[in-house]
Amino acid sequence: MTACGTGEGFGTVTWWGFSPAMDFQKQGLSASMKALRSNEDGVPELNILMVGAGDSRHLLTTICRAHRWPTRKIHFYIVENNLELLGRHLLFLTIALERPSTMGLREKTELLLELFGNSLIRSQTATYLQERANDFIRYVTDLDYLEKKLPMVDMSGLKFKERDQLEAIFKFWRDADAKTFQISKLWDLRSRQYLGNRYDSKKGVYDWDLHMKLYDRGANIINNRQYYQWRDKGLAFENREGLYDVPNKSLASGMLVNCKGEKIAARGFWGDIVTSPYVAFGIVSEEESLLKKANGIYVKTAQDISQHNVTALFHELVSKERYVLLPSKEEATLTEITDEDEDELKEASGTKDKATGESEQMVTEGQAVKQCHGLDSVSGPAEYDYLPLPDVNIHFLPLNCVTELHNKSNYRNLFNVIYLSCSMVHQLKPELEQIAAPRATLIVELTKFMLDLRSETVSKFANRVSELGAGAGFLPVGSVDSDRDAFARFQLKEDP
Repeated sequence: MTACGTGEGFGTVTWWGFSPAMDFQKQGLSASMKALRSNEDGVPELNILMVGAGDSRHLLTTICRAHRWPTRKIHFYIVENNLELLGRHLLFLTIALERPSTMGLREKTELLLELFGNSLIRSQTATYLQERANDFIRYVTDLDYLEKKLPMVDMSGLKFKERDQLEAIFKFWRDADAKTFQISKLWDLRSRQYLGNRYDSKKGVYDWDLHMKLYDRGANIINNRQYYQWRDKGLAFENREGLYDVPNKSLASGMLVNCKGEKIAARGFWGDIVTSPYVAFGIVSEEESLLKKANGIYVKTAQDISQHNVTALFHELVSKERYVLLPSKEEATLTEITDEDEDELKEASGTKDKATGESEQMVTEGQAVKQCHGLDSVSGPAEYDYLPLPDVNIHFLPLNCVTELHNKSNYRNLFNVIYLSCSMVHQLKPELEQIAAPRATLIVELTKFMLDLRSETVSKFANRVSELGAGAGFLPVGSVDSDRDAFARFQLKEDP
């Protein structure tokens, strides 16, 4: 560490990604989709390998928007470098699959964002985490029970040791003692180490990072007040009036640190403290009205857009229809539209038929659940506790196993889409060609939103990715512009 700080604000654990959420079926090349193999029922199968995604943004976006594309059986294979990240994948998936009779659309959205990007959470959110942790413990210790409750999730690929460690992680989540993870102190310690002698003028550092880095790289919708609060306390999403005072234990992880010349295991917060969770869901949107400006200033914030985007995903998952944000004479916010003030919304829209308050949203979701389960009543007996995903399978693979997959015959020439995060580019090796399906798409996350890297370093990284891709048998699709693009796409070379 130097006097100016460590210069490692992105940390060692990718709790949230450094790029916006994507739909793999949209980003996958048409040639890759045409080359899909069909199963015995004649349904094309899309196999996606996600390496180091960190969070579930791409997973949830692809699943929730699957109805937009021709019917396909989608298999996700997830590889991370931290077991805590696999636990978070399971957590976010179960939130997304909560039934409408159990949890409303707005509550589900706020719950996910709170656990996704907040260092401190509300007591009711902590209670939910503890309850799910109990379920997860049984899932990892009893795979038959997992198949009954979440048949779309497969943990059989994990090593026994990894499943034991996951059990220990979930037991830590279940522990209600806040003193075992004092994240406010840990966050401040990370900030002090990162900033060094700049800590006393940290507000100026925040301002520089926001306006001269994030804004310059295209994330200029991030609100300065919200960004400063997140940099200071780790609070990114405050969607309701409430007390955020319980540590978010899903952000805890272990690491070997030097202490008096010895390596010891320490639990702490080792994630990003510079870029922010807003990049994942909060800087782009299909709803263009959210990106409007008034007097040169964005009307909505990255928090508003994150809330809308996640709400839209959860709505699509159940209704199989795109989410429409209805305008009102007051230019109502998303919170107003999804709140219970249905009568006021109907009056604003001028027509009863076009109003969609939360109560009507719940009816739509309930009907979709009945159709999925074949039930006449949502309150009737259900086969599963969660929404079903009959066309999706999610496989958790061992940590850092990418370079070993080619040794197993069932993975050879399997993956139609391969995604690598910027922190896992070292896995882009020639062995990747052996597990890629014909005309496969390779998507690599670039370092556009890693603020500690200079522009020339970001550009060199993009060039290095192209070299590694070529060495693994992939050709770039178009030119890679590190200043404009958050991803680089490649296609597997065809045999001559």
